[in-house]
Order: sequence, then structure tokens, then C-alpha cells
Amino acid sequence: MNENKKIELLDCTIRDGGYVNNWDFDKKLVRETYRALSKSGVDYVELGYHGSEKYFDKSKFGRFRFSDADVINQICDGIDGAQVALMVDYGKFDLADLIQYKDSPVKLIRLAFHKDKLEEALGVVSSINKMGLKTSVNLMGFVGYTVEERMKLLTLLKGISLDYAYVADSYGSMFPNQIGDFFRPLLELDHIKWGFHPHNNLQMAFANSLAAIDAGAVIIDGSVFGMGRGAGNLPSEIMLAYLHHLKPDKYNVIPVLNLIDRYYQDLYKKYGWGYNLPYMLSGTYGCHPNYAKNLVERQEYEIKDIWNIFEVIAANNPVGFKKELVDEILRKGLFTKKLSTTSGKKSLETNSYSSVSVPYLNRHKNRDFLVLANGPSLKEYQHEIQSFIEKFDPIILGGNFLGGLFKPHYHGFANKRRFTDYVDTVDKDSKLLIGQNIPKEMINEYAKRDYELVYYENTLENTFDIQNGVISSSCRTISVLLAAVALVMGAKKIFIVGMDGYMGNSQDKIHHFYKERNETENLNELRERNDWNLVFLKQIDDYMMSLGLEGLHILTPTNYKEFYKGIKNYI
Repeated sequence: MNENKKIELLDCTIRDGGYVNNWDFDKKLVRETYRALSKSGVDYVELGYHGSEKYFDKSKFGRFRFSDADVINQICDGIDGAQVALMVDYGKFDLADLIQYKDSPVKLIRLAFHKDKLEEALGVVSSINKMGLKTSVNLMGFVGYTVEERMKLLTLLKGISLDYAYVADSYGSMFPNQIGDFFRPLLELDHIKWGFHPHNNLQMAFANSLAAIDAGAVIIDGSVFGMGRGAGNLPSEIMLAYLHHLKPDKYNVIPVLNLIDRYYQDLYKKYGWGYNLPYMLSGTYGCHPNYAKNLVERQEYEIKDIWNIFEVIAANNPVGFKKELVDEILRKGLFTKKLSTTSGKKSLETNSYSSVSVPYLNRHKNRDFLVLANGPSLKEYQHEIQSFIEKFDPIILGGNFLGGLFKPHYHGFANKRRFTDYVDTVDKDSKLLIGQNIPKEMINEYAKRDYELVYYENTLENTFDIQNGVISSSCRTISVLLAAVALVMGAKKIFIVGMDGYMGNSQDKIHHFYKERNETENLNELRERNDWNLVFLKQIDDYMMSLGLEGLHILTPTNYKEFYKGIKNYI
């Protein structure tokens, strides 16, 4: 880097870091952050978002999602510090509300938007300038702009009075060798100062920032301790340490290091942020980090699965984050490879049945079956369940972790994470059942024993059915899938224990499995699983009725109440 080149730094901790703690920062911490960054030579400190109750519910966000002029004045009072910036999201603010900042420490308004809002967003820049405020545009997801879209951007920017424009590496997907190609055409517009907003998904934030400076960028964003959504941002202290070495008369990293020691290490312990494998994948595929966050929260998929899911997400080229896209991919099983049978017959594909040989088809014709699910009631009612087993002598199917409470005839797995975690707990006398979606290499690595494959279509789209022993759906969880396997085996009656449901009766209480360190704590995700289970329980029950069978009997307390019979009625 040219040591004589004038570089500006903007710290966005309170704004970008707010995604970590919902912008619920203590005012003293923010004031000390502003003080330390100002002492360190940072040019701008972004003290959150401008927002209003018209667009955001104040009961759901911290105060720095609504950084009004009074709050800014309180933070900056008595400190001869850096200029203050605020960010606004296009379409989620009213221009008239910005006039409050005219005589405040706020000097720069940063307007953020995706490419689908380009023309509309640029149309409001001049109105902000007329209020006496500097303006910046953050071109979110810039790596997703096509060549044509970048040419259109340049044409639109030529006629606009603008202080700064940022190439935003929103998904942390850029590499240093790409930076020059991104910036070179943009620098033709010399009436704008170009900036770079990095993310650290690929651990490239610092290297990319240096490359951006070499390419012509004059302002770089960072955050204290890298605090930010997903993998976080360029740590401001890293850039300050580098510039401190080059220009000790202007930059001093020590105040920020003291700040981290006093405040941010504790914040990191409380909230956690930064590089991890799923966020690395979101960077690799250039996808919004919320895709990684969503998949991690589900606590169901291995990294290889997440990799495959990202391939499908990237192929759809979404703008921003769309949860419904993830739901569709998972519901349809679009990320799984087609199943090839060991006999070399046709692959099993969604919505079609191949003539696979299911070895356990009608193996236990007209027998009673007992499915052991993994709810807390399995342990609570252990003695009653044992009495039921002794009285009725059912064929017993269990899944995932059973805690050594029972020894089932068949022990099943359909989830890779559960398989690798718990296969070593399977009793030596239990027959191992493994879902056909688990790779043979993984099975051979973790299970040095005989097993049989469970054949099903890995989708939630299909209505429940069985053809030639092949189940038409994944049935969402192993316990429900095992009820379907019982039908394939020829069940006359199916009893279930331990199927408490994912939710309490109030529908707002998380109902964890008693041995599930990988279980999600996301309430909406648990409710969704609960609802899917109910869908397939009803479909299996209807299927049994159509065959003249009694339907499902859940014997231990459950919130799937229409199937609850009560174990004491049987023993």
C-alpha cells in the first residue's frame, strides 16, 4: 500500500454488530466505543441504524436500531470525536425523519440496498444531500451484479451527487485477486470516493481490504473485534494495528485494544460471532449468511448436506435471504443425490417407485408393533412400557438415542448426525436399520455390523403411501418413519411410546428430547417439526384405516392428542 495515500476508516460496530445482540447495547459501552475509536484515528463511527416505529416494532429491537438525534447527542456529548454515520435501509425509512440530524454529530447517511432496488434507491440520494448531510450508498451483494448491471450502475451514478459508494462483500465471498477487477471500472467515476465493506466468511476480510486499497478504495469499514452478523467483519483493530505501524502520528490501536479488553471480550463470550464452517460455505457460494444461520439452527444437517443445499440455493441466484427457498429445497429433498440400489437397478427418484428389493417386506405379518420415540416420557414411563412389552410381546422398533432403557428388535437411523452420534449405543442383539440417504462409506466407517436399508423418498411433498415396501416420504422424523416401516413389515397394530411432541400443550414451551445435545432451540423450527409430525401421523393413521386396521395408538402423554390412548388402559 502507498504509505502517502489518504485512507479513511469507518467503524460499524454498533450498526453491523447489532445483528448479534439485536442492537441492545448499553449506552455507556457505546459511548466508550465512540471515545476509543475517535482516539484511534477512525474517521467515522456508525452509531447504529436510523429507524422508526412505522417500520420496526420498538418492543422487538434495541435502542440502536432507532438511533434518534437525542441518543446520538447523549453518546457524543463532551467527546471531541469522529464524525458520526447512520445507516438506513431503502424502503424502511421516511426522508422527512432525517431532518432531525441536521445540527447533530451525524454527518453521513449510508443508504443500503440490493441491486433490485438500484434505480429507486439512487433516486432519494439528492434529497438527503439537500438536508446538509453527506451521503453514501452501500451496494449490497455486489458480487451478484452482472456485467450489464454494473454498466447500468455506472450510468446511473454519473448524474448523481454522492460522497461515497461502497462495494459491499455482503456474503464474504470475494478473494483478493478479484478485487481489482471489481473496482477498476468504478474508479472512472472520480467524483465519488469508493469504499469497501468486507465480511469474514472466508477469513479474507483483511486481505481483501488491502487489495481494495491498492485497487483505489479510499474508505474501509471495520468493526471492533470483528463483531457482526454471521462470520463478522474486518476487525477494526487489525486495520488500525496495520496503519499504526505505517502512520503512528495518525493512528493508535491501543485505545481500541483497551476497549476490547474491558467490554468486547465479555460480549463475545455472551453472544459469539465469527468464522465457522457453515458461514465459510455461505461465503464460498456467495449466499446471504442467514442461509447458513437457518441451516445451523435446524441442527439436522452435516456439513456435506449444507454444502449440497448451498449448491441448490446458489443455482437459484436469490437476492437477499428467502427462508421459503430453504423450506422448499428441504421439503422436496432437492439437495440429496438420487439413490442407486446395490443391485444396479434404476435409481429411486422423487415421485417414482423403483423395483428395489425390500428384505423386511411382510416379515412380521399380522404382528403387533411398538415404536420407541425419544421423548422424556420414554424414561418416565419405563416400567409401564416394560409391562406392556411383557404382556403383548410386540415387535419393537426404536430410533436414535434410547439411553439403554430398552433393547428393540430393530434400531433405526435416518439422520446422519444422529447416526454418527448414537450408532455405538445400539445393542448388539438389535437389528440395525439405516435410511438409504446415509452414504455407504459412512455406514461402513461407523457401523462394523450387519444392517438393512430403509427405502423411502426423501421429500415431504408426497402424501403418505407404500409401494413394494418403499415409503413415499421421509415422514419428517425417525419415529414417524419407523411407524411406516412397521406397516411395511406387516403390522396389525402399531403402538407408540415416547412421542411427546416437540411442543408443550401451551404451544410456546420447548419440549426437548432428554438426550439431544444437537436439538435446535429455535421455537419456530420446533413448532414446524411438531406440525409436520402431526401431518404424517394423520396420513399414516388414514392409510391404516383404509386397510381396515385400527390406526395409531400413542400410549404415553403426547400433544398429538387424537392418537393418545393411555398405557394404563392396556396393562
